[in-house]
Amino acid sequence: MTPNESRSLLVELQTEELPPKALNNMGQAFADGLLKTLREHHLAADDASVTAYATPRRLAALISGVKGQADDQAFSEKLMPVKIGLDADGNLTPALSKRLESKGLGHLSAQDLHVESDGKQDCLFAKGMAKGASLAEGLQAALDYSITHLPIPKVMRYQLADGVTSVRFVRPAHSLIALWGDDVVEVNTLGLTAGRSTKGHRFMCENRITIQSPESYVSQLENEGKVIASYADRRARIEAQLQAACAHLDASLGTDPEVVELLDEVTALVEHPTVYVGQFDPIFLEVPPECLILTMRLNQRYFPLFDPKQGSLTNRFLIVSNMELADPSNIVSGNEKVILPRLADARFFFETDRKQPLEERVASLENSVYHNKLGSQRKRIERMRSIIRTLAERLGADVNVADRAALLAKADLNTNMVGEFPELQGVMGAYYAAADGEDASVIEALRNQYQHRLNGAVTDANLISALLFLTERAETLVGIWGIGLAPTGERDPYALRRAALGLISAFEQLEAGGYLGDIAQSKLNLTELLHIAAQSFEEGELAATTLAEVQDFIYERYKNQLVANGHDRNVVEAVLAQQPPLQQVQARIQACSEFAALPESQSLASANKRIGNLLRKAESELNEVQASLLAEPAEQALAACIEQLAPVAESQFLAGEFSASLATLAKAKEPVDNFFADVMVMAEDPAVRNNRLALLQKLHQLMNQVADISRLAA
Repeated sequence: MTPNESRSLLVELQTEELPPKALNNMGQAFADGLLKTLREHHLAADDASVTAYATPRRLAALISGVKGQADDQAFSEKLMPVKIGLDADGNLTPALSKRLESKGLGHLSAQDLHVESDGKQDCLFAKGMAKGASLAEGLQAALDYSITHLPIPKVMRYQLADGVTSVRFVRPAHSLIALWGDDVVEVNTLGLTAGRSTKGHRFMCENRITIQSPESYVSQLENEGKVIASYADRRARIEAQLQAACAHLDASLGTDPEVVELLDEVTALVEHPTVYVGQFDPIFLEVPPECLILTMRLNQRYFPLFDPKQGSLTNRFLIVSNMELADPSNIVSGNEKVILPRLADARFFFETDRKQPLEERVASLENSVYHNKLGSQRKRIERMRSIIRTLAERLGADVNVADRAALLAKADLNTNMVGEFPELQGVMGAYYAAADGEDASVIEALRNQYQHRLNGAVTDANLISALLFLTERAETLVGIWGIGLAPTGERDPYALRRAALGLISAFEQLEAGGYLGDIAQSKLNLTELLHIAAQSFEEGELAATTLAEVQDFIYERYKNQLVANGHDRNVVEAVLAQQPPLQQVQARIQACSEFAALPESQSLASANKRIGNLLRKAESELNEVQASLLAEPAEQALAACIEQLAPVAESQFLAGEFSASLATLAKAKEPVDNFFADVMVMAEDPAVRNNRLALLQKLHQLMNQVADISRLAA
């Protein structure tokens, strides 16, 4: 083979155990970084492919079509303006000589340089052919780039074997492979020099493995090292084994999103996955299943099994082991022994917590700080009670039941179970409330208060639950924002972005259930909700601009969500520019989208934009339109059109028929076009000018009831 031939390239970095939740992304980033840099050095073609490999103890990449030596490359290097680079005699100035030396072009003379204009002045350029990079040079640069650009959660510093040098990486690295075809490429990183050997499975492979070629890497690792190199392959094998075990046991893994998350995590924890079945004493099934499921998944990385018909938790679970043994009894019994004390703890916590009624725990929340600027959790509960009572009165819910739900909402925070598993707050409150004989509406409200969004229309059965959900988010948004803790960049420790989206969903589902009234007699809107929430805080606790900023924030979040879900940005911005009631946004967007498709829309949108600009020039407050001052036929026709269309469009708007309202206004296109073609709006006579502006103001208000249609203008 010759240096400029194309061969496959294998690079592997063997390490200590890598962070499991970041492993797959790290593996792909490592491979992509290598290919990117090799392409920049013209060592890999544009159509070269890369395959990423990632196991708990290695990152690797197999890249096709890599050259040993890049072709010579034509280059054109801009140096500096002629007047700076050359003296009066045409010789190099010291500044240019220094620049050439720094770029490795010190051998060039003034006669070797080219003069070209950059559009502003004449500049000196160095042109020629540069020798192509060798694979060793390009791969060294690629390694350096990939390692420094890995999406590493946390970097550690460790000392090399020489006892002097220290390096920074996610975990200590032990060996490096760099194989181009059969040849080792001389590169180094993290104190390691490239070779062709690696380690296999920690327990199932004693000897180091000598990789013969890039193409044999995967098969050698599996056959000799008992390691499945591909993350995707390991994941598929684990999933197949889990499903086979479920079929054999007539069980199910469940449908929770956590199942997929756990599958991803265990894939990053094992190199040779094998699934075994474990079980525990059925007596522990007396404990709420959420507790058992959480401890199995979170603490032990087990897959709980469920009855496929009833959906109830069984006393069996699946273990994804890193060992394949003919007799796995020790692995199974060992895991069963490990889970036993955790299940016993969960049972103890549950039984102990139930001895004290939930209501009696409320007083102890006085000692639990919510935020040092907002007081205790007990104080927060009183704010929530104030908010939910007002909401219940407005929306026709039982005020006493709603108040009870708010009183008990945070009572489980000081329980043993929530102390051990914070993820179960609310869920455990619901179990303890049920044991105390609380109202079913209160129990459901406690259980659902922490879900991300409401997903179904509100009914009488879950109205209290929806009100507590709404109350909790309104109090959080107003309170946390009001003390200066608005989200910044990616930081949102109080999850205000999620709270805003949850609040939006609550308005949508309350509307779907018919609880918010009609447009003419709305029972609740966002502005009113935020004011109700603000009134529950003490005077001076919140910044003066809190409510306006929170309202803008919520509409901004809604805009981002709608655009991300595929709605046209111009339509979304046209609707949300009016900050309409949250429960009307979806219907208005549908109507605005239909209007934008009409042939009249662009003309009316442009006219609306022009009207807005004209109205900003009004020198005084505009009065009612005076018919006697309408002299031009075009303005008379427009006035008549407005008088005819306004009652119809407004009636349709008040009935929530937004599409029909906009379609009615589309009939104004011809009178509007004629008006702007024939009428001088800014007439010299102040009375005429103001009358024409007043006419346009009336049209503007009518056109913008559903949305600011000027934002639809191309």
